[in-house]
Amino acid sequence: MKLLLDSCVWGGSKAELQALGHDVTWCGDWDKDPGDESVLEFARQETRILVTLDKDFGELAVVREQPHCGIVRLVGFRARQQAAVCANIVAKYGEELLQGAIATARPGQIRLRTE
Repeated sequence: MKLLLDSCVWGGSKAELQALGHDVTWCGDWDKDPGDESVLEFARQETRILVTLDKDFGELAVVREQPHCGIVRLVGFRARQQAAVCANIVAKYGEELLQGAIATARPGQIRLRTE
């Protein structure tokens, strides 16, 4: 699966997800942060699921109706848990995400918005 990790996601997640066979880009490797709208647009153009800790992307997708290829928001996980949680969500909901779903994950809970 093609993923874009927001800069707020632990950088070590990139290598862990790549080791699982995912095609991963991490915004933390970029020279500068282009802003949330540009990050979401980059993910869409590259057909990447965006993984973030930031709730602002949900607002861009839902309220402003900015097109996307799926968003995974991780809430309340330690840095070293982020890759494993992301991998589990993508394995279970990858197709729904690519069709525009938004997954919000908290310890013990995953909420999937498909509209």
